Amino acid sequence: MVDVTALGARVASSAVTPLVRRLFVRDGPGAGLVDRPVRISALVSFRGEKRTVTPKDVEKIAGELVRRALAAAGPGEEPVGAAEAAVVKDALARTLARLGEITVEDYEAVGLGPERFARELSAGVPLAPYGLGEGGTLLYERLLHTASLHILNFLTQRSTYVARRQTVQAQQVARLVQAVDVLLERLPSRSAEDAGFEERYADHIAARYGTLTIYGLDAGTREWPLDTAYLSLEATRPRAGRGGSRGPEYPTVAAEQVLAGHDQVFLRGVAGSGKTTLVQWLAVTAASRVYDHGLPHLIGQVPFVLPMRRIVRPGAELPLPGDFLRAVGCPVAGEQPPGWVERVLRARRGVLLVDGIDEVAGDRRAAARRWLRELVRAFPGNLWLVTSRPSAVPEEWLAAEGFSELVLAPMGREGVATFVRRWHRAADAPEAVGESLLGAVRTTSELNRLATNPLMCGMLCALHRDRRGFLPQDRRSLYEAALTMLLERRDRERELDDPDGTPLPYAVQVQLLQKLAWWLIRNGRQEMDRAEALRIVGRALPALSLAANSGEEIYLALLLRSGLLREPAEERVDFLHRTFQDYLGARLAVEEMDFDLLVDHADRDEWEDVVLLALAHARPKEAEYLLRRLADSGDPRRTLLAAAGLRYAAEVAPEMRGRVEQGLVTHVPPGDFDAARELARAGGDLVLGLLPGPGEVDSRTAARVVHTAVSVGSEAALEFLRRFRDHPSSVVQQSLAAAWPQFDRDRYAREVLAHLPRQWSVDVSSVDDLRALAALGGWEHIRVRGAYRVEDLTGLIVADRLAHLTLDAAHPVEGLAWLSAFPGLRTVTVLTDPDTALAGRAPDRVKVQVPSADSPSRPQG
Repeated sequence: MVDVTALGARVASSAVTPLVRRLFVRDGPGAGLVDRPVRISALVSFRGEKRTVTPKDVEKIAGELVRRALAAAGPGEEPVGAAEAAVVKDALARTLARLGEITVEDYEAVGLGPERFARELSAGVPLAPYGLGEGGTLLYERLLHTASLHILNFLTQRSTYVARRQTVQAQQVARLVQAVDVLLERLPSRSAEDAGFEERYADHIAARYGTLTIYGLDAGTREWPLDTAYLSLEATRPRAGRGGSRGPEYPTVAAEQVLAGHDQVFLRGVAGSGKTTLVQWLAVTAASRVYDHGLPHLIGQVPFVLPMRRIVRPGAELPLPGDFLRAVGCPVAGEQPPGWVERVLRARRGVLLVDGIDEVAGDRRAAARRWLRELVRAFPGNLWLVTSRPSAVPEEWLAAEGFSELVLAPMGREGVATFVRRWHRAADAPEAVGESLLGAVRTTSELNRLATNPLMCGMLCALHRDRRGFLPQDRRSLYEAALTMLLERRDRERELDDPDGTPLPYAVQVQLLQKLAWWLIRNGRQEMDRAEALRIVGRALPALSLAANSGEEIYLALLLRSGLLREPAEERVDFLHRTFQDYLGARLAVEEMDFDLLVDHADRDEWEDVVLLALAHARPKEAEYLLRRLADSGDPRRTLLAAAGLRYAAEVAPEMRGRVEQGLVTHVPPGDFDAARELARAGGDLVLGLLPGPGEVDSRTAARVVHTAVSVGSEAALEFLRRFRDHPSSVVQQSLAAAWPQFDRDRYAREVLAHLPRQWSVDVSSVDDLRALAALGGWEHIRVRGAYRVEDLTGLIVADRLAHLTLDAAHPVEGLAWLSAFPGLRTVTVLTDPDTALAGRAPDRVKVQVPSADSPSRPQG
């Protein structure tokens, strides 16, 4: 039998819209140009003296809706018999007739939304007298919801007043109508068994991936609802090779939109950047039965979350589609109908989320790539997102398989502020505490550099609250404080209620954890066999005076109490996050004086943080040895790493510092924009003192110098950029205008933007951005990023100054009438496919040339 829940969706808008329109009087010219709401009962066509449709016609319309829904089910798959279908028609006709009785106005109805409006219509129609069975009742409810959706869409299109005043609601209704048609195209005639299992599987996805672990809440960690915790990230193209030179600004797109423009995406991101969070969000969104999220490519799709750490087993083959659910330990795997996954993939309805290629041992990555290639070829047309840390595999690792490569960008100023404020609300902390932390992050360069991803922001929030406003000012102290919080304080507080297990002092936990971490780093692994972890712990016990305990006991105590280890799959062990692994491994590397090993691996991305943190742990003579080896290597990467290491070493002799800085001078000024970013990352504030001023270089070099300072992103960098605000180069001016989101909004606006020509495009993403521009007297070219409200744009943009407006297509506003608020507006550009820009092409756009204010064709309010 067919899936009854999908029947309403199976009636396309091309079929429903003409039927719905027959319920209302046909408007003459200009009938929708009103300035007030209209009662719906005054619009229906089956009441009054001039009615064009009779009550009998309403029954015919209801009957046609039922007939088309049953026809969509296919012969022999009707969910109700002919007799019950006739009863459904009668109940639906009586409910639609309520349009002539209710006192709801069109403006109010759109605000209710289709679900509540359907309840409003059905409130006066008790179903008990109709004697409908379960299938008939469900069919009635689905068809009423579909009809209500199209009625509201008709009202938004009919009335300019409703479209203008209920902008957000009108957009949601329009997206839902689009979703109905998308579902019609994508949902095959599923069996009841498949449909029922998909419902149960979707519930599992929502429960399994609907929360995030947030650091520092309730003495360690707490689960946070995904819809509250999720922070929209951004993705961009990966950097060019070292010899390449691309422009100073790469176009970005919201990370949740990466599958909108490409079916297959390989996404890189550093530790803690939010890769797994994005995977969870996409899975939950695809599994949800809510379709107004603005992501039509996920409507009707089935997500499969495939963490590589869980599905790769030593000596075992990677799973075939039918084994996906069992491989990840899905509890409903045993209920899966035979061949279900293959049917989903053949219908091109799969969203395959392969998380963590970097967590596969190096000798298994070639097999993983073959597995991906064979699946993509066997089941074309599905959506694929594969994630990895940047250094795990070479560039364009999956290019031959048709994957587009993108990189998760660090959190911007607004993203950090949003995260910090949400964290403090979730922790029931005073708002002033969160604002105090934001002030410290914005004015302290080291904290500013640390607050680049959700993991580090969560640690900063927890430590700031735990220490009543005091925060460490360097990475080593920050990690040390975080370890104390997670190991010592958490253990002490849990001891009150959990006397079981072996108590482990803080120092013992650290010693054991760093041995496990250093083994993983040296072996290029992200996780180890449980048996290997037990051997490492067992060998350490005699030296730690724990020989009386078994390795199993100590390991379990460490696993349960530290909060830093986990078992992601049976017989597998890893660290909760790579950040802690690198910190603890670097600490042991220094204790064991493995300095040559560190230098020998310093050219590898995955060892970079380990080397820097080793410099933070090293004593002066040890740090000097490491810096000398790096600076004298003749390798540009190691030279820049030595420069970056100056910020980490506690004490560096002046001669050694000069030696490292001299090596850095060879990279100043940078030769291209990629080199500029690399120089900023390595040198930080140090490099600002080596960069030439605005009058010392040509315009092209000046643009690269500015980009270096922008990439540093500190308060000192802002001071440096002030010197370039009067530079005549258009490239420099554009770069300065584009850099606004990287710095303190108000200060940058006063000290840099205010001195630039108003013609360059600036991005705004909040009401505060609009206010800052208004304080400058307005701006000519504004690009609105993300969601927006028309009343904010019309109320805060200086109307006489605005000449060019660019809008994101992901957050459209219906109609153009509101543009009449800007008499000087000449063009409106809507980016219809911003993701194409990530592939190196200009984004598709719709450009509207706005007539002059005195033109009769100019949009009127």
